[in-house]
Amino acid sequence: MQVVRLLDAEDEECFSWGLHGGAELDFLFVRGARRIGFEIKHTSAPKVTPSMRSALEHLELERLDVIWPGDDVFVLGERIRAVGVGALTRTLLNPP
Repeated sequence: MQVVRLLDAEDEECFSWGLHGGAELDFLFVRGARRIGFEIKHTSAPKVTPSMRSALEHLELERLDVIWPGDDVFVLGERIRAVGVGALTRTLLNPP
């Protein structure tokens, strides 16, 4: 909910996504041509998963942010970054 609030997202801009094969995305934000994916992870060492790569490809995401319980922001892969909850306010709308 904090991500939705920071994005000032309307209900019609918020989606979840999943494939029958098991790939899923916790939250998809779509506003105009912008598509940003979000995964929520409860780990101190977030990693890129096959599901994240699938979401990037299938949904043609601008980027995918992995929200984790830390304070730092760091790159996990091409168009994928880890964003600590402590850094959400200052980094959420900024490009990777």
